[in-house]
Amino acid sequence: MQHNSVTGLDSEAEHSKLQRGLSYRHIQLIAIGGAIGTGLFLGSAKTIALTGPSIVFVYAIIGSVIYFVLRAMGEILLSNPKYKSFTDFITDILGLRAGFFVGWSYWFFWVVTGIADVIAITGYIKYWWPEIPAFIPALTVIVALLLLNLPSVKNFGEIEFWFAVIKIVAIVALIIVGALMVAFSFTAPDGTVASVANLWDRPGPSGSGIFTQGLTGFLGAFQIALFAFVGAELVGTAVAETEHPERTLPKAINAVPFRIGLFYALPLLTILAVTPWDKLDKSMSPFVGMFSLAGIAVAASLVNFVVLTSAASSANSGIFSTSRMVYGLAHDGAAPSALGKLTKNGVPANALYLTTVMLLFSLVMLYAGSGIMEAFTVVTSVASMMGIFTWSMILIAYLVYRKKFPERHEASAYKMPWGIGMSWFGLVFFAVMVYALSLYPDTAIGLALTPIWFIALAIGYEILTRRHAAKRARVLAAGNVVDKAADKVRSKSQAEVSLVGQVDALIDTLYFTYGSFVLMGVDPEQLFDIVHRANMGKIFPDGKAHFDPVTHKILKPDDWEEKYAPEGAIKEELERQIQAYQRTIEQKEEN
Repeated sequence: MQHNSVTGLDSEAEHSKLQRGLSYRHIQLIAIGGAIGTGLFLGSAKTIALTGPSIVFVYAIIGSVIYFVLRAMGEILLSNPKYKSFTDFITDILGLRAGFFVGWSYWFFWVVTGIADVIAITGYIKYWWPEIPAFIPALTVIVALLLLNLPSVKNFGEIEFWFAVIKIVAIVALIIVGALMVAFSFTAPDGTVASVANLWDRPGPSGSGIFTQGLTGFLGAFQIALFAFVGAELVGTAVAETEHPERTLPKAINAVPFRIGLFYALPLLTILAVTPWDKLDKSMSPFVGMFSLAGIAVAASLVNFVVLTSAASSANSGIFSTSRMVYGLAHDGAAPSALGKLTKNGVPANALYLTTVMLLFSLVMLYAGSGIMEAFTVVTSVASMMGIFTWSMILIAYLVYRKKFPERHEASAYKMPWGIGMSWFGLVFFAVMVYALSLYPDTAIGLALTPIWFIALAIGYEILTRRHAAKRARVLAAGNVVDKAADKVRSKSQAEVSLVGQVDALIDTLYFTYGSFVLMGVDPEQLFDIVHRANMGKIFPDGKAHFDPVTHKILKPDDWEEKYAPEGAIKEELERQIQAYQRTIEQKEEN
């Protein structure tokens, strides 16, 4: 039996058919668009300042390691049809505690990413209006995101699809325009000539060449560049939920190297060829800076608008996904139950409010540091640590999977190349990345804050496990009764295994249940009718039950709370029974 929650109880998702609100077209474009985000558009400015032209190698190395992480994830996902995400197999392979830590840490990553996006949007708006107070664009964006997500999620996939299209078109256009500027030796107003030689012919502290900042600068660039890749694992997870994961999952993962080359390496090479690394403003997106330094103001403003919409799109995806994540955690018993409630439109409003409140920390970050880029760096370093933790747990799960399920690995049609060796290499690489985070004060702050998060998770896990201990005990006790009833049926001869025998076994289960009610002093007859009406009230006008496309929980019609919610009726019935009992006692005392 596979358990999906901290409580040890099976998720309803295991027993319901997977529902999808997004087409494969949406999934692919959202996945691609998610890989082209704030980490590239804004974060690359800081990495260029730290390491110069060698930034291309930074992204290539990280991308290669992430590719093998995705291969490990892909093999495990395809090894068991019950696995729909990496949190599923981490929980199954490494245990409930590991699943709890990864689930909440991944939620926290997307919250932190949303904060980074809000900070980035503030920076993009200041490009046009430098004097505007930072809190105005930040607060405006947060409120707008809340209002966009509260009504409905019906158009979410389509909106994100077109945002992704805009980003892809913009990057391809930048590559083409930049290549033409290099081909025709475009000269900027300051006399800088666009040339491929700019990639190696600009001196730095460590001399001319590609590695202008030495080994320290090269390693220091990794911690920011990592942020650009966090979220790549969603490609595999999303595609794993399509109709034919055995075909679509390998296709999506195998496309990762191509995407890294097209969306990371080529744009950055183009920018550095047109505008030397030492002339770019590290507080500005290099995509905007290229055209700004070239004196093409209209193009710079257009690109700034594109990267602004990119950040807004990423933040919108983040607030949507985090609210659904915490909603799912609540239904799995790993979060307060209040966060698992839906509005009439099927929106997890309480979970959405929680994420929105967390985004307000962007205001604190904007005013706590010395600038937007400094705030962005601190926030992204925390997100990078969450990414490192998630990727490391995937690799650890793979190593345990190879030892625990060797037959699955042998039967796999999509084996991870050099599986065990590359898993250990990846873990060592991530350990070096943690060291890289300590090299600079602004990233070291993010590193220092990370243990606080894991301490909070450990405390939360203990509280939740204690709270649900009695529930698990009841479930296990009920399970034992069912098992005994099943054994009773199996013990009978073939002639006896009939409707009569099966009914007899089920009655034993009911006998146990009614006995529990007797011990509680409760008459269950009326209570059963109340719960029965509530459950039947979940049937929609089409005569069918409807399921949430993300959590797969049964949805409730708009008028369900008003007409069928059982809690109030159960309370009234229990009060009636208590009052009746008290009257009986009083009558006995009078007699």
